Amino acid sequence: MAQQCPLIFRQIDATVVRINTLFVISAISAFLVTHNWVILILLVIDFILRLYGYKHLSPIQNMSLFIQRKLSFPVKMEDAGAKRLAAFFGVGFTVALLIAYWLNADSAVLIIGGIFLFCASMELFFGYCVGCKIYYIAKKLYPKGFE
Repeated sequence: MAQQCPLIFRQIDATVVRINTLFVISAISAFLVTHNWVILILLVIDFILRLYGYKHLSPIQNMSLFIQRKLSFPVKMEDAGAKRLAAFFGVGFTVALLIAYWLNADSAVLIIGGIFLFCASMELFFGYCVGCKIYYIAKKLYPKGFE
């Protein structure tokens, strides 16, 4: 994890987070193929459940934990700050996709979806947090907003 990532000094399993990311990528891809906006509503609900302490109610979290146990993936603990920031960005991207879809802005849907898939793929495949880089730049530009 890069030094510029927000820290909250609470540990979470990064392996489970990466499996969560795989489900998010699958959901966004399914939406882009089917244009079924219900997928995005369910994704927003799932993000909110995980962000606000109701992980036990999150289908994505529960499926990820099941997969980790069944496939015996290793536990890799990391600070939850960066992952929490990424989840907030995920909610933002998903809501932006919904709005663009409802406004029939097809180009915007493709651009937002593509950026979202790129950022999520960077985390999934390389453990690279684009959100942390954005956080670092924002913190440099607006230092008083992060005190």
